[in-house]
Amino acid sequence: MNFKFLFGIIVVGFSFLAYNQFDVPLVEKVNSNELNSTTTTQSNRDLNFYLPTSTTSQIVKHNYYTLSYNEKAEQAEWVAYELKKNYVKNSNFKRPYFIEDPKVTTQSAHWKNYKKSGYDKGHLCPAADMEFDINAYNDTFFTSNISPQNHEFNSGIWNRLEQKIRFWAVKNDGLIVVTGGVLKGNLKAIGTEKVIVPKYFYKIALSHSKGNYKMIAFLVPNEKSSKPIFDYVVSVDKIESITGIDFFPKLENSIENSLEKSVDISSWLSK
Repeated sequence: MNFKFLFGIIVVGFSFLAYNQFDVPLVEKVNSNELNSTTTTQSNRDLNFYLPTSTTSQIVKHNYYTLSYNEKAEQAEWVAYELKKNYVKNSNFKRPYFIEDPKVTTQSAHWKNYKKSGYDKGHLCPAADMEFDINAYNDTFFTSNISPQNHEFNSGIWNRLEQKIRFWAVKNDGLIVVTGGVLKGNLKAIGTEKVIVPKYFYKIALSHSKGNYKMIAFLVPNEKSSKPIFDYVVSVDKIESITGIDFFPKLENSIENSLEKSVDISSWLSK
């Protein structure tokens, strides 16, 4: 047998064994974008990466939103979801009845607690944010996703804020949204299951388009208001201090600290 031919077979065979032994290609292509900052890497994470901590340890995951259920308050302490640009639609779906959430192991409160209470069954993840899909829309009618809201608050400033969030989702190519009621303090309750009525509601929006982070947070009294929504901008740090929730614990510390102490609204203003 020709020596050069035999030597060639041996080299090829050794290369094949080395490739399979280590299960990696002999020449690895590296995406130049992966060499950029941690910011770019984190911006490509899914919703789980951006979830807050839970003070109750009862995390409930639906297809398009996740919540932390507070059994004592009979509602979610927070609801988090991604609002993609292409999710913002107007489908005019028929509103279903509110039902108890089958995924809440301690059972979510019945909608009858709200009957004749004087309070709306206020969505935390708005139904209007899920009109891109009928199943996503229907899932917002679990009672784990509602909280007692003053009607003029719900149909007024809270509705204006929800509309602004949808506008920003389109403008910023999607957002991570976290919202809930402040469940601490001496609060009244409604119904036989004693559903807590928050005095304040918060909403936090995080934009991570193209690896560039910005964040804005609102803390709004559960009452009628004709003030501009920007009057209620606060730092995320403030909301953390009154709720005991760490909202973005997986973000790199330097990014998290910078974003959560900020109350700068300039980058969110319409142009």
